[in-house]
Amino acid sequence: MKASVVLALLGYLMVPSGAAVLGRCMVAKRLQEGGLSGYEGYSLENWVCLAYFESKFNPEAVYENVRDAYVGFGLFQIRNTNWCDNGKNLCHVSCSDLLNPNLKKTIECAKKIVKGKEGMGAWPAWTLNCRYSDTLERWLDGCKL
Repeated sequence: MKASVVLALLGYLMVPSGAAVLGRCMVAKRLQEGGLSGYEGYSLENWVCLAYFESKFNPEAVYENVRDAYVGFGLFQIRNTNWCDNGKNLCHVSCSDLLNPNLKKTIECAKKIVKGKEGMGAWPAWTLNCRYSDTLERWLDGCKL
């Protein structure tokens, strides 16, 4: 009985594994500092929207898509098949570097991706959720940038 009470108490004291998730305004600030606001004609709101729908603002997110045979890394779920060291490595970066909460390497790689012919359309989540949204300004509501 005592052991179960102690274990229950310890469970409440554990730090949740989602500790790396950044707030919306923190994401906006880091993306702005990284030069994404207006980059290749895309507003900061587009980038924040993309980050939400790709990773829910978790810069350490890793998603394995077994059906399409790729792994997405970081805030923008940058795919290993083309962009980091587990594939063609067009960004000249290790996939693990895309998981750093400072977002420096993630932003550098995103800039290379968006310069391609598809622009932000390279991310299906942007096309589905952000591209034709008439409420993009909500992504920066209340943020002091």
